[in-house]
Amino acid sequence: MKRVINIIAGSLFLMTVFSSCNAYLDKAPEEDIKIEDAFLKRNYAEAFLTDCYAGIPLESYFVYMADINPFTVASDEMNVPWPEYFCKTMNRGAMNPYNAAGQFWINFYEGIRKCNIFLKYIDLTPVNKDFSQQEKDTWIGEATLLRAFYHFLVIRIYGPCIIMDHAVSGDEDMNALQRSPLDDCIQFVADEIDKAIPLLPAKISSGKDVGRLNAALGYAIKSRLFLYRASDLWNGNPLYKGYAGANGVVIFPQTKDESWWAKAAEASKKCIEFCEANGYAIYRSASNDPVANYAEIFTNKDNNEVIFARQFGADNFFDHCAFPRALGGWCGYNPTQAQVDAYEMADGSTPITGYNPDGSPVINPASGYKETGFATEPSPDGRWVAGVSNMYVNREPRFYASINFNGAIFKDHQIELWKTGADGQGIEGRDYCTTGYLLRKHADPASDLIRGAINNKTWSLFRLGEIYLNYAEALNEAEGPVEDVYKYVNTISVRFGLPGLPAGLSKEAMRE
Repeated sequence: MKRVINIIAGSLFLMTVFSSCNAYLDKAPEEDIKIEDAFLKRNYAEAFLTDCYAGIPLESYFVYMADINPFTVASDEMNVPWPEYFCKTMNRGAMNPYNAAGQFWINFYEGIRKCNIFLKYIDLTPVNKDFSQQEKDTWIGEATLLRAFYHFLVIRIYGPCIIMDHAVSGDEDMNALQRSPLDDCIQFVADEIDKAIPLLPAKISSGKDVGRLNAALGYAIKSRLFLYRASDLWNGNPLYKGYAGANGVVIFPQTKDESWWAKAAEASKKCIEFCEANGYAIYRSASNDPVANYAEIFTNKDNNEVIFARQFGADNFFDHCAFPRALGGWCGYNPTQAQVDAYEMADGSTPITGYNPDGSPVINPASGYKETGFATEPSPDGRWVAGVSNMYVNREPRFYASINFNGAIFKDHQIELWKTGADGQGIEGRDYCTTGYLLRKHADPASDLIRGAINNKTWSLFRLGEIYLNYAEALNEAEGPVEDVYKYVNTISVRFGLPGLPAGLSKEAMRE
């Protein structure tokens, strides 16, 4: 009898559990809505638009996540001590279809799909006293420009892409989606930008909408896109001779078209004129010190040179990678010697003109650069202290804003990167400097990693200074070193304490 009672009790318990589960899984009607219904409410539509921004890349991550920005370390400008990351795989030439972990194509097309869905349904969102037609048009402009931006990001990496101008339905033939010829892709992006610009504010400098797309970004994307199209990368590059997509259509330009340089110059000039008419300007620090002028472009998130920046909050990853060990960092972002050699001297002369077969530098004696001895006096402006190697004396201001070298002062700490120094490898082994240099550029001196004090960060994706140089480069190729080429290059150089370009340069010398 006891056994029967136990069985009955157990059955009742299970019935109670399953009954509770079924009740838990039951949904109220309002919990399960169709996307059309979601766009009937302003706050749901705005949340969907906000999610469209999620695919914008966080380019300050040079390692750690393969789908962010592995290209800096995979080039010749920087190294990191961590061998397992994808950037090092690229640098070793070991990348293949099986270990390529990058998610660029997936992330950007996910962003494009979200934009397409938003644009498909936003007409359903009713205009009323809480949601004006002007605000609705601005949202449409954001989604249109954002879709163009994602296409540009795909093109930047892969060249010709699949143009997605509509929300794909479940019954659509996916095999029909093919990469379009490059010029069709470029035209699509340019046309989308032209549609978006009139709908967007020129500049957003304060308030809750900071970080949202603006009209100036449209002009900036077109400047960069046309410059890429004009360059040897895509302008009749013989590496792409006869290169076709899966459908047999040749997708890269097969002949060189020099007219693209004039188009690129025109796009950049329009961007400059629009930006300068709407409050953007070349940044100078309060002190107008050339080192601060350069350093603060990347750490002062409120400067008027920034056209568009990725907002990412109180993130300490970059600072951890760049800071010395004594300040709580990992000594991980290591500029190469070749990158250090590329900086000029204070007078604008080139210190190193090349390398001998054994790797030793070819030193320009007229520059005053020395690789032996140590400074006997400190710099009067604090750029170096007595005792540092002469290699780091009398270099241009950008060098001191970008590179932390042995003996440099950073946050009142003197850098010691040798093995037994305060910032050296010690006995821990994993986090250490591999080149003798740390990246100072972008590192936020206001961060305190030891106490966990981190500021909100931004990463500039487009700056007015870039557009100046885009314009100068394109104009030089289109017309030679005319007055505007000198004007815009010198505007950038002079604020960083460099002398202006010498007069009478040829087109080839200006290009160099």
